[in-house]
Amino acid sequence: MKRKKVVMLILAAALVCQPITALADAAPDGKTDASQTAAAQNGAWDEWTQEWETIKNDWTQVSMSPGADETKMNFAWYSPEGEETGFVYGTSSDLSDGQSAQISQTGAQAGYLSNKVTLENLQPGTTYYYQVAGKEIESFTTDNDTSDFSFVFVGDPQIGSSNEEKAKSPADIQKPTFLTAQSEAVRNDTFNWNYTLERAYAKTGGTASFILSSGDQIQTNAEKVGDNTISEMEYAGYLSPDIMQNVPVATTVGNHDADNANYTYHFNTANMSTLGDNGYVGGDYYFTYGDALFIILNTQDTNVAEHKQFIEETVAANPDCKWRIVTLHQDIYGSAEHSNEPEITNLRYSLVPIFEANDVDIVLTGHDHAYSRTKLLKGGHSTTEFEYTDDEFDEQLDKDIDVGDSTETRYEAPGNISDDTTDPAEQRYLQYLYSVMDADAVQELTENQDVAINPDGIMYLTAGSSSGSKYYDLVPRQQTYIANRWQQDVPTYSVIDVTETSLTLNTYRTDTDEPIDSQFTIVKSADHSQLADLISQAEALSADDYTADSYSVLQQALEAAKTVNDNAQATTEELTNAYTALQSAMDALEEKPAENPNGNQGGTTGENPNGNQGGTTGENPNGNQGGTTGENPDGNQNAAGGNQNSQSTAAGVNDKTSLNKTSSAQPVKTGDHTNAVIPAAALVAAVAAGGTAVYLRRKRS
Repeated sequence: MKRKKVVMLILAAALVCQPITALADAAPDGKTDASQTAAAQNGAWDEWTQEWETIKNDWTQVSMSPGADETKMNFAWYSPEGEETGFVYGTSSDLSDGQSAQISQTGAQAGYLSNKVTLENLQPGTTYYYQVAGKEIESFTTDNDTSDFSFVFVGDPQIGSSNEEKAKSPADIQKPTFLTAQSEAVRNDTFNWNYTLERAYAKTGGTASFILSSGDQIQTNAEKVGDNTISEMEYAGYLSPDIMQNVPVATTVGNHDADNANYTYHFNTANMSTLGDNGYVGGDYYFTYGDALFIILNTQDTNVAEHKQFIEETVAANPDCKWRIVTLHQDIYGSAEHSNEPEITNLRYSLVPIFEANDVDIVLTGHDHAYSRTKLLKGGHSTTEFEYTDDEFDEQLDKDIDVGDSTETRYEAPGNISDDTTDPAEQRYLQYLYSVMDADAVQELTENQDVAINPDGIMYLTAGSSSGSKYYDLVPRQQTYIANRWQQDVPTYSVIDVTETSLTLNTYRTDTDEPIDSQFTIVKSADHSQLADLISQAEALSADDYTADSYSVLQQALEAAKTVNDNAQATTEELTNAYTALQSAMDALEEKPAENPNGNQGGTTGENPNGNQGGTTGENPNGNQGGTTGENPDGNQNAAGGNQNSQSTAAGVNDKTSLNKTSSAQPVKTGDHTNAVIPAAALVAAVAAGGTAVYLRRKRS
């Protein structure tokens, strides 16, 4: 089967990302050279380069997107004009029971048609097989129970952005070297993109319900180069990973996607609206999954009134959804090079009141190619005493991050404008910067708590690059609203676990699968039945699988939860706190280390004689996971939470239905590997002391 062998070779090694620096006018943008990663060794890169030659000109890759709800699935693909196409699906692996789906066709690029199919009435816990005419049989598996699910969140694949000859004018694509440079860049970025998806899916135990992209699927803008077809090679790369034939991807429109209708030809999005339509790629859309409402905004159209109308109408049409999750491309609360641009902060202050009025829980963004997570925020507003335009401060923004002729790899911009500057324009710029840090919007958590119960505020997450095609430096002045940020020029991904009562966020670096941030959980009010369900799950866990200390904390939380749940007069607050403490203790469980007589933690004996997890002994003598010791002092393998994921291959998609979410045989949710026992014990102690601990402290008046 196509690409299967190369995927297995990729998964057999850990990706050691070695950033390559590209000269730019300000800070150089890093990128990951796929050929130099450990994943590319053992012949994997050579095989991929050969396979790429058969993929790069194939515009007919199939995309799979979430349907309007969990009972539907959407598909789209190109077919050559004049050739018949078809779509057959069924539940037999050979499609002996196959039936033809109705296809909707429209024009696409010259010589091609865009085909779209929606499968409906899908049954839970069922593997479906499908085949587009002329292609292999593929499959996907529906969830058994959508009240408890996970999804993967990724930022800016931007396939082709590692191209040193980025095309910004019609003349650029006429250069004799351009197509070769583009092909090599897309080949590079696709290799890394595929690896990130495989590792992210494996991190969820092969149970992620879908993948959500923050936008900028590809690199080349049609308007800049005067050619609508030049990005088709980039889409061929973006759509080529095998996992995307088995797991749907919900896309967001980014600035690199927004000026070319081929975005609409390649993707079949659910509930597409004309509101927020920028005239090229359609407007805002939404879908529901379990208790969650996902609202995806096309903010390349800046008509805020239309986005407001869409959000209000969508929320009103889905009143039973407990979770409201918004995705847009721009990093309205990021912390890298784009985050302080006036057009970004102006968009922020236009959208935030709408999000808050509609009780949005979390906002997922991209654009900045660097990871950041905010504190819980409410009522953000600029405190500057003057108005500013979208194009203001360009000179100061460039100067502040300019590294001159330096080609040194760095992760934070230098900050060339000092706070004691006497230049009036620079003083105005600094006044602007500090006015958009939104200190007054911060809803403070109590110390050392990464759990928020029934918060008033919203969390904003900005994803880093998922393909390593381009990285931006963090700004030199960390904004007050930031809880954590991270840049090491390594691809990253987030896993978000959603239940009826909690939303849990974890983010990892792709090369080592290690967490780059602490786990954070938002909890909503729990009742007796929900606490009882969680108690049953905890009781199914075996002491044989976990360390004595972490299991002891679990038992304390379990007994406290039982006591609260047995009390018919328990308040909602007591039930919710007991639920939170028990869930935290479950998340903090530490698996017992696998028996390994030679003591090494990564790979087989002989492959890794010193037990380091980040490359060969010579490349990483100290066993740390993120470059040299000085570059990543916290990246060593003994960081809190540790890497519990020894599996080197993703679980088979078709095994999804055999996983029982309440069984002790299944790994507890993905976040288990990053939460520490001590915070869980603190929550348990609070519940045991009375069950009325409040973990969120409102902002002082």
